[in-house]
Amino acid sequence: MVFISAIIPAYNKEPVVELALAEIHKELKKLEIPFEMIVVNDCSIDKTKDKIEHFCKNHSEAKLIDLSRNIGKGRAIIEGFKVSKGDLVFFMDADTDLSPLSIHTFLDYMARFDVDVVIGSKNHPDSIVKYPLLRKFLSRCYQLFCYFLFALPISDTQVGFKLYKRKVLDFVVPKVLVKRFAFALEMLVLAHKKGFKIKEAPIELRESSFTGVKPISIFRMFVDTLAIWYRLNILNYYKMK
Repeated sequence: MVFISAIIPAYNKEPVVELALAEIHKELKKLEIPFEMIVVNDCSIDKTKDKIEHFCKNHSEAKLIDLSRNIGKGRAIIEGFKVSKGDLVFFMDADTDLSPLSIHTFLDYMARFDVDVVIGSKNHPDSIVKYPLLRKFLSRCYQLFCYFLFALPISDTQVGFKLYKRKVLDFVVPKVLVKRFAFALEMLVLAHKKGFKIKEAPIELRESSFTGVKPISIFRMFVDTLAIWYRLNILNYYKMK
C-alpha cells in the first residue's frame, strides 16, 4: 500500500501553525491511506515550537523536527525528507494561505496524467487566487525570467504546495545547493533535465496578510536563479546520469 509523507517547514508561524496542521491532517485522514506529517521548526523565535508540540501530542501521525539554527526553508524541507518514509511526498507551507483540499487534486493529477511531480500553479485556469497586484506582477516577471533561462514547461515554480514521487527526490535532493530563495526552482530544473514528468495543478490561494516584498529578497532570488543556470550550463555541476 502507498504511504504518504507531508513535510511542512515552519518559521515564526505561531498564530496559524496549529490551525494549518489541523486542516492538513483532516484532509490526509480522508484519504484512508497511511500517512505521516513531518513538521520542521526552523529555529523559530516565537512559540511555533510549542504549538507544533501540542499538535503532535494529540496526533500520532505527526512528528516534530526541531532545528537548533535557522537554515532556510529549502534545507528545512530536506531535513524533513531525510527522516520521511513516504512513497509519495508532499511539501506544504505551515500557514493557511493555501487550501489543503488540493491534496486530493494533486493525487488525482499524478495518477490520471501519469506524472512524477505535481506542483501548484497560480496560473492554472482552475486556480482560485486572491493575490496582491504587485506580487502577481513580480511573480509573472520571475517566471518569464526562469523560462528564458531554463525553458521549463511550467508557468509557476514558487507555490508552496508540491507532490513528488520518492524516486524524484532520491535523485534531486543530493544535488540541491540552494538553501532559501530559489530552492523550489532548483529542484524542478533538475527533475526536468533528468526527464521526470511535471504537471501543474490548480490551487486555492486564500486572501491573507501578505507582507511587502523586500528588495533584498528579490535580489537574492535572482542571484540564486542565475547561480543555478551557471552551475547547470557552465560548470556542468549537476550530474544527470
